Amino acid sequence: MAESSKPKIVTPPNTLKSKVVVGGPKAVDPAALERAEEAIANLAGDYLDWVQEDIKKLEEALNALKASDGGDKDLLGAIFQVAHEIKGQGGSFDYDLMTQIGNQLCHFVENLAEAGAPETEVISLHVDALKLVFAKRMRGDGGQAGQALLRGLEQIVSKIG
Repeated sequence: MAESSKPKIVTPPNTLKSKVVVGGPKAVDPAALERAEEAIANLAGDYLDWVQEDIKKLEEALNALKASDGGDKDLLGAIFQVAHEIKGQGGSFDYDLMTQIGNQLCHFVENLAEAGAPETEVISLHVDALKLVFAKRMRGDGGQAGQALLRGLEQIVSKIG
């Protein structure tokens, strides 16, 4: 066990081929599968533009929520919708941490009737975390830093909930 004190990070491939049946009944055409993987790869550059726009939308909704003293249920719905978009797209483009943070934010916001100062601060911290992941281009699970960020957000949510 005296090999190396440095952990080795292994990132498994996330290809469509490993998720579908090739050959036989109900199989996917290998050429169609290849085209789908290529299409996803071509969209990867666009993902960063999309998520940057989504983060702007979150910031705008959060600022409006703060201005409304947290009582606007429609703004909470808007935050949920954008967080849901981020949650749904991140993993497809190897930004699993974006998906995890978006998921946490969705779960936090979905049952709020209103957002007082503590709830608004939790939303703000999630938005800041998404901005950090974007700025640092933290792919995958973000490594140790990403997992520490996620644990910190979970602890904050547990204190408010």
